[in-house]
Amino acid sequence: MAGHGTDEHPHGADRLCDAGDRVYSRAVRRGRVRRCDAEPVPCLLELALLHPDPDDMDWLVPTSPQEVMTRLLRGVYDEVSASQRRVGAAVTAVERYAGLGPATPAAGSAEGTAIRVLDGLSRIQAAMDEATQACTTEVLTVQPGGIRPEHELTEGLHRALALRGRGVRMRDLYTHVARHGQGLLNYLELMGGSVEARTLDEVIDRLILFDRTVAFIPANADRTLALELRHPALVAYLVTVFERLWRLAIPLTAPLPDTGIEGISHREQSIAALLAEGHQDAVIAERLGISVRTCRAHIARLSETLGAASRTQLGVRIAQVGLDGARHPADVTPVALPGQESPTVR
Repeated sequence: MAGHGTDEHPHGADRLCDAGDRVYSRAVRRGRVRRCDAEPVPCLLELALLHPDPDDMDWLVPTSPQEVMTRLLRGVYDEVSASQRRVGAAVTAVERYAGLGPATPAAGSAEGTAIRVLDGLSRIQAAMDEATQACTTEVLTVQPGGIRPEHELTEGLHRALALRGRGVRMRDLYTHVARHGQGLLNYLELMGGSVEARTLDEVIDRLILFDRTVAFIPANADRTLALELRHPALVAYLVTVFERLWRLAIPLTAPLPDTGIEGISHREQSIAALLAEGHQDAVIAERLGISVRTCRAHIARLSETLGAASRTQLGVRIAQVGLDGARHPADVTPVALPGQESPTVR
């Protein structure tokens, strides 16, 4: 056991490990212990509870319990004094800042807490934890992007499990691409009937609503800033947005509808509609939660399937077969794709 480091003895002199307690007690009773007996507990030397015997370096003698107590109490006193100084400084600062404002709050100033800016991931996580603890009935979330990384799912797992334990119902909206992530499927299986998930071609930016009283939305691109919204009108508006998206979404347990056009997948149909609107590849990829490389591969397949030799021709073919979103494919007269016979009306 020789060579153990302090990582295996994470304690102070006020709470020794069992092995350290036995060796130190023996040293106090006998006046000293052999150095080899103390090797399994290097913490005793590091905490200065044992020190070499000047008459025989193969032995260690104990620091007297009275000296240990004095040292311990001095440390505790220093910690208490430092805490008192910090509290005093905080009170002084609050009183100084409070003195800068008007003697009586101005009318409508209560709305200052209706929109709160959360700067930094630690503040965002703390606010989310607080909202989770206060939540009693329902959580609504919109999760943009593609396949959810494992670390994102793990990051909020403790909050989701706490909500499930209190019987809170959760509804989550994702993009269709998220269906292919095993991490999401594992998460939903773990949460059981507490979570209901649906998907859409594309969703709005991230949104989390607790009990329809507080909402969190990102305030910058890298999500290191967030807004905590408690204004009833704002929260009600976001709830309405969520409910309308939810009504249009497809349950995760249900298959995606067929496009009605042979050789065209649902994802390619979504890409075709965005191409028809004039969006660039990078924008389409971001909105659908896929990589630009994957997006371009689908565009190439679309061109091949529709027999388009150029981007301009692809746009024309998309409109001809009704993939531009203007009409439902079922309402469009079928157009023969390359290699297919022209359809006849019977």
